[in-house]
Order: sequence, then C-alpha cells, then structure tokens
Amino acid sequence: AATERAQQQRKAAEKAQGILAKCRHEKHAYLDSKGFPDAEGLVYWPEEKTNLLVIPMRVGSHLVGVQTIDVDGGKKFLFGQRCSGAEFRIGSIGLDVWVEGYATGLSTQAAIARLKVPHVIHVCFSAGNLEAMAKAAGRGVVIADNDISKAGEKAAQSSGLRYFLPPDSGTDFNDFYRANGSFRASQALRSLLR
Repeated sequence: AATERAQQQRKAAEKAQGILAKCRHEKHAYLDSKGFPDAEGLVYWPEEKTNLLVIPMRVGSHLVGVQTIDVDGGKKFLFGQRCSGAEFRIGSIGLDVWVEGYATGLSTQAAIARLKVPHVIHVCFSAGNLEAMAKAAGRGVVIADNDISKAGEKAAQSSGLRYFLPPDSGTDFNDFYRANGSFRASQALRSLLR
C-alpha cells in the first residue's frame, strides 16, 4: 500500500509539473468573484472553453500537486497527490500567518500590507493541514475560517497560536474583507499582529 501510494504521489507531482508548464499568467473569474478583479494567477486551459485557476502545492521546495479552481469556485486536487504538509506561500520573510484557502490568503496579504508588517502567508488548503502545520511550526498567527461546523476555530485553538475568527458564522476572512474593505480588515488584524 505504501509503495502504491508513493507511486500515485509521484505521478501526481509529475502531472502537476505538466499543468504548470502550460499555465498562463492572466485574470480569472474566481479571483474577480473574490474581490481581486485586477489580480492575475496561473490559469490552465484544458479545453478551449474551460479555464482553471491553478495553485501550486509544495512541501518544502518540492512540488507535490496543485489545487484547481473553476470559474464557479469548485476546487479539486489531483488524484493521488500528497496534501499533508503541502502549502502555497505568499511572501518570503516575516511573521508566519496560517490560513486555509487561497482567497483568504490574498485577502490577508492585502490587509497586512496596509499595516506594513513583513509576513509569510501559508495557504494550507484544509483546517486539518493548517492545524498540523501551524502546531509543528509553533510560531505565527492563524486566520481561521468561521465554519458552521467549527472546524476552523477548533483547528486554530488546537494550534496553540493566537488567531482571528471572522464574527459571522459560515464566513472566512475573504468574506470579511469584501464586506468591510481593506482598511477595516487591516484594523481587525492589528492587535493580532503585534
């Protein structure tokens, strides 16, 4: 089973490399819907009328897979890819900020940039992965999703780090950012980042 899993992970990593090689830097409907109409991302066109936003997932410096996001916000990983310990980083030096989703990562980056705080945002793709990675790192802060299931809040609490939780149930920081604007979103994070 371990050998088969390793083979599936290797094939997924190779497929991810192939997809990234065919991506173009351009705008995408998902980014627009999340409040970033001028942002460009890696966009893959598997068919003439289908485009996918592609988020590389790495463990350390090693590409292990991708998350694809369609124009309606549907998210998928490659079959067999490794997700545990995988992340997408925004920024290179500063305070470690742990988040679940890519749109939350972009919103967090925009809010923190207003505060001029050097940062590295770790997009972890799931509450469980965020919890494990933040706990293992033992440093930084968490921007948690306020899931109806409480999964994001539980992950943040279990990490042992300070965290911010949007006030409304069923929302994430991207929802908070779009509802309140970048200035109010940045002020909401100010005390957390001190």
